[in-house]
Order: sequence, then structure tokens, then C-alpha cells
Amino acid sequence: MNHNFRELKIWKESMNLVKMVYSISKLIPNDEKFGLISQVNKSSVSIPSNIAECSGRTSDKEFLHFLNIAVSSSFELETQLLLIVDLFKIDCSECINKVVEVQKMISGFKKSLLTYN
Repeated sequence: MNHNFRELKIWKESMNLVKMVYSISKLIPNDEKFGLISQVNKSSVSIPSNIAECSGRTSDKEFLHFLNIAVSSSFELETQLLLIVDLFKIDCSECINKVVEVQKMISGFKKSLLTYN
């Protein structure tokens, strides 16, 4: 099993999510540069990175493993965005909605892989 990650809708949408997160992270106070800014950027980048990494795997088990990491990173990101809302009163609603959309897409993709086999 080999997927071209650049053609996967979940990868494309998670790349858009990264751009949204980086825009939000510019609004966070600079003293959070090595704290929340770094964390939120890392978790967002982890999502498309793990989707890309799994696309090169040869077994469904490995593929699913990296999809699980991607969805776990999305939950971490969602938590961090909720903290940004609470701590800094920055509107992250559009970004949080995109995170939830990506979570659903990854979940659906995982189900399709499991059903296919």
C-alpha cells in the first residue's frame, strides 16, 4: 500500500491548518515563544508530517499507526488552542473548527482502511 500524500485530502487540509495555526501563534505574546507558541506550532506540523510519513509505509498496520499519531497531535493542538482562547482571549474558533474537521477526516480515512481489509 502506497499513497501519494500530496494527493490525500487529509494532508492538504492539515497543511491549511498549519498555516492557520502559524497565523494565530503570531498573536500570542512573545514571552511564550519557547512555551505555547512552540508547542502549538509543533503539534500542528506533526499532523501533516505523520500523514506524509505513513503514506510511505508498506503495511496497513504501520499506516494506521502514523494516522493514530496524527490524530493524537490534533487533539493536543485542540487543547492548546483552547488554552490560547482562555489565556489570551484570541479568537481561535475557525481554527478549532478546522482541527475538528481534520480529526473527522482522519477518523473516516482510518475506518475506510479497516473496512477495505
